[in-house]
Amino acid sequence: MIKLLKLWPPVFTWCWFIFYLSSIPNLGTGWGFWDLILRKIAHILEYFILVALLYRAFKGSFNLSSFYLIFWPLILSFLYAVLDEIHQAFVPTRGPSPIDVFIDTIGIVVFYILIKYQNKLDKI
Repeated sequence: MIKLLKLWPPVFTWCWFIFYLSSIPNLGTGWGFWDLILRKIAHILEYFILVALLYRAFKGSFNLSSFYLIFWPLILSFLYAVLDEIHQAFVPTRGPSPIDVFIDTIGIVVFYILIKYQNKLDKI
């Protein structure tokens, strides 16, 4: 039980943080082109961190096969990205963007590429 209390609150806190950022109208730096680049990098990092936290929580909480250890964090992160874009439809000056879901997915995939690479290094 103590393990669950250590592993899952960071996941829910990070989800709240993403939700909070998505609730801010006119979120940006005002730096023109660089603002766009920084916001897209932020999308990648947000979902890289989310899938990492979910992976850690699932790995520490459940005895899952490697397939499901990849599947559940990936699916939940992706669904949260979709729901986050739907949420933005209700925020003034914001709107849903399938491109942002794709960019969020890049962060998720990068995490799994790094996990795969780390596992190969562990076998050397």
